[in-house]
Amino acid sequence: MYMLLENRTSSILHLKRSPGIRSWSLFVGISSIGLAAAYYSEDSLGWKLFYIAGCLFVAAQNLEEWEEAVFDKDKGKVFIKTFNLYKKILTLSRAGHEQVAASLHEIRDVNVEEEKVRYFGKGYLVVLRFVTGFSHPLTQSAVMGCRSDVEAVAKLITGFLELNKVENHQDLSQSSETDASDADEPKDEY
Repeated sequence: MYMLLENRTSSILHLKRSPGIRSWSLFVGISSIGLAAAYYSEDSLGWKLFYIAGCLFVAAQNLEEWEEAVFDKDKGKVFIKTFNLYKKILTLSRAGHEQVAASLHEIRDVNVEEEKVRYFGKGYLVVLRFVTGFSHPLTQSAVMGCRSDVEAVAKLITGFLELNKVENHQDLSQSSETDASDADEPKDEY
């Protein structure tokens, strides 16, 4: 699953993402190696604690981030927040939290992009495109194989922000301008 719908009203769209099953499996697997090394080794207690702490540290480093996106029409902003357990443990402060805020009115488009995922192939993620030409991904990591889930989230955001209505309105106004300019030109008949 790419992102889960936490809350949706006429003014707020709240999406969340937690580490997936692959991420938790890797966390448990790496942690188990440390526990097994400590249990079966005949080293001193200090070395056993080092094995456990080292493997837990590496396991936390490989754990995906908790992410959420809040689109708030009342405030006219989108807030994209991430929480990283590894950074939180490493710094022992609020450094594990990151937040990006942007104006909803500057979002021009919502796209699904394909990204290469190391060792595994292709992944997909939602990218917000702004009027200024700046692009920002909705999440920090791509999801593998579930393009339809990612497209559903992009469609949900597009519908909430009413970007499809804006595009249709612009298309109609552009086509009516070209129709009017075509009427001024003489028509060649053969």
